[in-house]
Amino acid sequence: MEKLLERVYKDIDMFDFNGKNVPRIILDDRKFDDMMSKIQGKPISVNTNLNILQDGLGHVFVEITLDFSHGDVHEEFLIYANEFLEFFESLANTTMFALSPPNYAEVNQDKIFMVQLPKPEKAIEALNIIKSGLQKNTSEL
Repeated sequence: MEKLLERVYKDIDMFDFNGKNVPRIILDDRKFDDMMSKIQGKPISVNTNLNILQDGLGHVFVEITLDFSHGDVHEEFLIYANEFLEFFESLANTTMFALSPPNYAEVNQDKIFMVQLPKPEKAIEALNIIKSGLQKNTSEL
């Protein structure tokens, strides 16, 4: 459990995108710019996997893996669902999330990369598994 908590990625939040709350993974400026330089100007697809890890005691982690079709870009983000349930509720609702540097503003739209989930039902299934795992935590209190 401690090893997982040490790996948790905490730079996530929500932002308003056309009137919808969209989950966002925040990357430092350099990492975001490096990623964009590798894929810029290419038709891109992003294979997105949500791997759910739980201990049966109500602790639920989700490892989000991103494999870009060009640029040899692979990213992994481990999120502690117990603390960021809203992220996954929004992901299931919008079926998309954003990658951006910390200082994203709507006027600077070239500094955001939107990822549409290819299989929206997977986000809903993941949310159901997360909620089920979290219920084990509250039922034992």
